[in-house]
Amino acid sequence: MNLDACRPRADELGVLETAALLRELTAGLIAVADFDEALDRLVRIARDAVPGVGCCGFTALRAGEPAGVAASDPHRAELDDLRHGPDTPALSAIRRREMVIAGGLADEMRWPAWRARARALGVHGVISAPVDVDEQVIGAINLYTQVPEALTPSHQLTAMLLAEHAGLLLAAVRDRERASARADRLDGALLAEGVVGQAVGVIMAQRGCAAPEALDVLRTAASSLDIPLREVAERLVLTVSRPRDN
Repeated sequence: MNLDACRPRADELGVLETAALLRELTAGLIAVADFDEALDRLVRIARDAVPGVGCCGFTALRAGEPAGVAASDPHRAELDDLRHGPDTPALSAIRRREMVIAGGLADEMRWPAWRARARALGVHGVISAPVDVDEQVIGAINLYTQVPEALTPSHQLTAMLLAEHAGLLLAAVRDRERASARADRLDGALLAEGVVGQAVGVIMAQRGCAAPEALDVLRTAASSLDIPLREVAERLVLTVSRPRDN
């Protein structure tokens, strides 16, 4: 048995390294509530953690239309941006719902316009893996190498695991983003309500804080007293509107 064949190469991820990558990705995205920020973190973590990968990008579609791009190297962001043309490895992966690999772009016949741009930017190999986020958003994570024929089966496995894990994490980010938007709409409705808006104004004047912070003060008081938010607001407004005894 050739023991050297069992050892991972220095430019590949082993099992422990792949697990560490997925843990780092989870830690980096677990509390993020902005989709674009999550994509930026994703591509930076993947670039830094996968050996042999010079840059990483993400191409997102929402309802079939381009919905966002992230690139660990801003100078190569055009490679992930469908506005420069739809014939790309990322879109091929999304349409086919399977990983797309091109280890040596010099001999590659697909995506001629994209390939020329990639080679001009020093990219010689790519793996694009589809990422299912939710019913509206899909995408592809793109791993680029600057050395021809540097992509190995280990890179392919890593890309597959990365795409699966990223899809779950990005779906959670989208859920938090929607929940935050609903909370903002609720806050707007509460602030527009007469007595709550008045109470918020009182707290803002007393504490010198912004409206969202004042609304949080009301919510905390309502929770502590175990009474409805509106009742807390009414009590506060009533208290400050009473004439003071001389």
